Amino acid sequence: MGLLDGKRLLITGVLTDRSIAFAAAKLAQEQGASVVLSSFGRQAKITSTIARRLPQPAPVIELDVTSGEDLTALPERVREHTDGLDGVLHSIGFAPKTAMGGNFLATQWDDVATAVQVSAFSLKSLAVAALPLMGSGGAVVGLTFDARVAWPVYDWMGVAKAAFESTARYLARDLGPKGVRVNVVSAGPLRTTAATSIPGFETLEGTWSERSPLGWDVNDASTAGRACVALLSDWFPATTGEMVHVDGGFHAMGS
Repeated sequence: MGLLDGKRLLITGVLTDRSIAFAAAKLAQEQGASVVLSSFGRQAKITSTIARRLPQPAPVIELDVTSGEDLTALPERVREHTDGLDGVLHSIGFAPKTAMGGNFLATQWDDVATAVQVSAFSLKSLAVAALPLMGSGGAVVGLTFDARVAWPVYDWMGVAKAAFESTARYLARDLGPKGVRVNVVSAGPLRTTAATSIPGFETLEGTWSERSPLGWDVNDASTAGRACVALLSDWFPATTGEMVHVDGGFHAMGS
């Protein structure tokens, strides 16, 4: 018997088989879940290709989280493949390169607005769009990079992640009465497509393993994927508004 037997999941953000989203989708299937992936535009073909590397082929639906049309159509598109959802994984983030890499004071509002809309507001957009498909016991899980502190080079993406984490807490407040839990996983630095696109990313990953009491492998997304699957399961029925660190213990250590 698997941890997710009978669960129906929507997983966003699968672009490569090195991503946390892919690791979560793979483990979710192994634990008994049926999985629908989302992507959009030119990326959809990439996602469809990567989907074939999962234990079972997963359908890919069109979803741009900044498109009102796509969000409105989400329930109909999901119902083409399953009759409802028990969980959603939000693995979406983007900031223009001008908003990161040590450019904090010079970044213009338009670029900041893009980062906040795609990386933070989209959590609310996705949760609300998926809500008609979910019942009591459902779960929304998001991915973050602990935004309680200011990181080198992360800049406005860090601000967007702080907004993301706050959004998760407010969603936990408003969706809790509907029986839906909202939690986030804060993973350490991983060599995913999103992370390596950050100018100066190596300054974040450089000393992580040395300072983490459990050590840290920047190439292993499965640890964060496991946390996502656990939070999507029924094993945390009274946990919401929480941030679970999967970082080797780095967050708890002093400098």
